[in-house]
Amino acid sequence: MTPELVIFDCDGVLVDSEALSVSALLGMIALAGGTVSEDAAYEHFLGKSMKSVREILGSEFGLEISDQHLTAMRVDLMRKFREELKPIPGIREVLPRLGLPFCVASSGTLERIRYALDVTGLLGLLEPHLFSAAMVKRGKPAPDLFLHAAACMRAKPRKCLVIEDSPAGVAAARAAGMRVFAFTGGSHADNPALKARLASTEPDFIFADMLQLPDLIAGLGARVKAS
Repeated sequence: MTPELVIFDCDGVLVDSEALSVSALLGMIALAGGTVSEDAAYEHFLGKSMKSVREILGSEFGLEISDQHLTAMRVDLMRKFREELKPIPGIREVLPRLGLPFCVASSGTLERIRYALDVTGLLGLLEPHLFSAAMVKRGKPAPDLFLHAAACMRAKPRKCLVIEDSPAGVAAARAAGMRVFAFTGGSHADNPALKARLASTEPDFIFADMLQLPDLIAGLGARVKAS
């Protein structure tokens, strides 16, 4: 059926930020005395909250991340966003065309979400319906954030459609009982290993052109009616 609510991830879906975020993360890891490859960073950290990233760095890489390291990374990331961040092509045109309620549910902090949307000119189209992993107990791939967003927006989970770019996000949407489209139009999504991991999570559809989204949503409703 046609969704009651479309839930957008932010990084890599609304704004083309994943490469910038990974660059800032690798800089923080180096500052903390560690070494992680770019491919490993995408594999382990894409789509996850900083709390989860910090825990993984400790448990799997033996790296202790201090509050000072996090502060330095946030300053670096905000600078990168201010100087380089762009909206995903087509998203500004697509949002007014959806004809459905929509919101943002991101692993970033609310401050980071608002800043990213503000510098790309998208904030006015999406505020106040912004939801952060800091609002729930568990971040993606747990379903908590998407369920929280649906509850706040008064939508049934089974009637929600999530737009995600990460395996963790697709898994979270699945765990929440929601339909999910995987978006591969961000500048980071050319990575073959990432594409393979994303496909392995079995989203309902994979697409790379955001301008296709209204037609894909209409087609989702048509396919369900036909079945």
